[in-house]
Amino acid sequence: MKLWDKGISIDKKIEQFTVGNDREIDLHIAKYDVQASLAHAIMLASIGIISSEELQQLKNGLHLLSEAIENGTFSIEATFEDVHSKIEYELTQSLGEVGKKIHTARSRNDQVLVALHLYYKDNLNEIHQKTKTLFDTLLSLADTHKKALLPGYTHLQVAMPSSFGLWFSAYAELLIDDVYLLNAALKTVDQNPLGSAAGYGSSFPIDRQLTTETLDFSTLKYNVVAAQLSRGKSERTLALALGSLCNTMARFAMDICLYNSQNFGFIAFPDELTTGSSIMPHKKNPDVFELIRGKANKIQALHHEMLLITNNLPSGYHRDFQLLKENTIKAIEDVKDLLDIFNYAIQQVIIKDIDLNDSKYQYLFTVDNINTLVVQGMPFREAYQKIGSEVENGTYKPDTSKQHTHMGSMGHLCLDEIKRKFPE
Repeated sequence: MKLWDKGISIDKKIEQFTVGNDREIDLHIAKYDVQASLAHAIMLASIGIISSEELQQLKNGLHLLSEAIENGTFSIEATFEDVHSKIEYELTQSLGEVGKKIHTARSRNDQVLVALHLYYKDNLNEIHQKTKTLFDTLLSLADTHKKALLPGYTHLQVAMPSSFGLWFSAYAELLIDDVYLLNAALKTVDQNPLGSAAGYGSSFPIDRQLTTETLDFSTLKYNVVAAQLSRGKSERTLALALGSLCNTMARFAMDICLYNSQNFGFIAFPDELTTGSSIMPHKKNPDVFELIRGKANKIQALHHEMLLITNNLPSGYHRDFQLLKENTIKAIEDVKDLLDIFNYAIQQVIIKDIDLNDSKYQYLFTVDNINTLVVQGMPFREAYQKIGSEVENGTYKPDTSKQHTHMGSMGHLCLDEIKRKFPE
């Protein structure tokens, strides 16, 4: 069944190509299509297109479909083009003529748009909550390990002393920036497109404000052409936000892989969180973080894909938009999984003691030694040149007596202030 079926047969190869794997993808938005159909039916009754008795029948039918989706018994067979045709078919089968009225004053264009917007809204809120969970975990780790020394690196060379508290809370604070973008994406999709029909509105006296309130959108997309143009723009905005969050996770995962290696040896994980080698029995590989890094980097490419698909399309609907659904939905589902597994694994990190007597750390406290001389009255440039000369001629002896003073200042991480910054 196709919503646009006029009794004219279509070439099977063309049908297979144009439908693609929409049936599988549409299972993600099935419950939202039911929600939108219910709101649409309520609106049709309010303007007298259907009777109150017909509305109740549609409510009952949609409720049964919602239950089937919830318990996993709902499916979209090969005889249907997409979820929209399947739902209308089921309503028609169970309700007869009443089921055929559900499509009045709407098009498949605004039907898929509103279902996607509802799916995006729900999942952006879920991603926000999962990000907050990871944020809280990182701040907790920062507080626990705020005085544990971590050598800081620039250009991958030993630079200055830092702390695990700074490291954990740095990535926590970066998550705040990511949530700003997630919230911007949420605001973008929190606009009701239902009622724009094929992109040019409807001649029926529809009440778009009613469906906006029923579906709990904060506002509606007033201009019906703008509603259609939002397809692609919403996905680009969403992809940008997901990419920012994935950039944070990918960089953090890279740090973890690096610090877990024997050459650094700053952290470890329980054996059961690592994998082995088929020929090297000593290997304990951080595969989970390597996969987080790889998947997060892959999701960062989504924004470019969305740009290329939609960048030069004129106004109005184009079938190119169908290609936006699959990878956007997959990215959303993957991001939720990445946040869950990252939070699960990082809680089990083992912070290792670092031997400052190791020769590679002999210059770790040069800046602190310069600062000590400055406090004692020496001009900074002279102090810098003095310590620099000692380093060059091999007479420099690190003064680690200031280590605890330095780490004490590092211990004040403003964790409460960072926590208060997290946007709701």
